[in-house]
Amino acid sequence: MKTICILIFLILSSSLHAQVVLDTLYANNKKNVALFFPQTIRQGITGASHFVFTYNRETKQYFGLLQAQPGEASNLLVVTDDGQVYSYILKYAEQLPKLNYFVSRTESIGTEVPLSVKSKPKQIVLDSMEKSMVYYKSFSKYLLKTTPKRLASKKRNGIKLQLQKMVYHKSETYLVMEVSNTSGITFETNFLKVYSVSGNKKRKASYQRLEMKPIYICNYPNKIWNGQLLRFVYVLPKYVLGDKEKLLVELQELNGGRKVTLVTRL
Repeated sequence: MKTICILIFLILSSSLHAQVVLDTLYANNKKNVALFFPQTIRQGITGASHFVFTYNRETKQYFGLLQAQPGEASNLLVVTDDGQVYSYILKYAEQLPKLNYFVSRTESIGTEVPLSVKSKPKQIVLDSMEKSMVYYKSFSKYLLKTTPKRLASKKRNGIKLQLQKMVYHKSETYLVMEVSNTSGITFETNFLKVYSVSGNKKRKASYQRLEMKPIYICNYPNKIWNGQLLRFVYVLPKYVLGDKEKLLVELQELNGGRKVTLVTRL
């Protein structure tokens, strides 16, 4: 009788352990909700497009940012580089109970199944990246053929920088931009960077500037000759600006002091 009771207890314990109750994360389009994981993030996927989870795909980091538009509840699945899988329910909320989550390894719902020893995972990853780059290039070329508009523009020292379109497509954001040179002097590019900014620059404590690193650039303008006009596309991981956030584009000259800074609320 005692043996039977022990067996029943073990079966019930196993059943309860198998039914994992997922935590609920709340987000909105006004603030970033940060999730810090014990290992660097390899992949993060949301179940609906009105929830956006962004993380650095070039230089792997331990945290990702969550934002949301109003809509039905969904879910988030995150895989870290040690193969651990984390899953959450996502809900939109005007008032957020928490802005920062520090995830422990014990919150993992399981481990990713490893690939077969006979397979070549590195080659598979490279093939996938190549396909993605081909697609980014193809869609960027398509956008460059569409009729240009003007969302924001800035001219300084004969160099004009213009943001023409901001397109959300799949898991990426495509920025269609144009740069022209009427300064009489060739402009060589040192860098072109895109940031999301919030707060007041005069009040350093409230000012924040977060660089949004590209995953692909089509027709990058290394050199703009006098009288030349170039259009290019800057591809970013999908990111939705909050109500109080602005988009900042900075174009800096190589071996020179000329710089153009474009800021827009969109």
